[in-house]
Amino acid sequence: QVQLVESGGGSVQSGGSLKLSCVASGYTSRVNVMAWFRQAPGKKREGVAQIKSDGSTTYADSVKGRFTISQDNAKNTLYLQMDSLKAEDTAMYYCTADEFGGDWPHPGGYNHRGQGTQVTVSS
Repeated sequence: QVQLVESGGGSVQSGGSLKLSCVASGYTSRVNVMAWFRQAPGKKREGVAQIKSDGSTTYADSVKGRFTISQDNAKNTLYLQMDSLKAEDTAMYYCTADEFGGDWPHPGGYNHRGQGTQVTVSS
């Protein structure tokens, strides 16, 4: 099993920045892909960004140029740097991981998910 714990969420004004972290534990050596998803009230969960073990990244069009996904393998930690935040970025953000290839941008394609961290952006 892989356990994921997110942190770094909070409240920020439009145009501000936040950096989310996700610490992984357990059978982390088996993880091949990690991703951030988000879900706003009344909306479906959507993919934000993904990073594979080879370092390749994928972003949702809505966050390209504003968000950056990265990982520190020595610390078993996934990051999401979020800049130029907008009110529409307000959501619960979830860290996910998968031992295979995932199924971007479908949240059901990742075997492990954290409890989430709330991001609120006020305009």
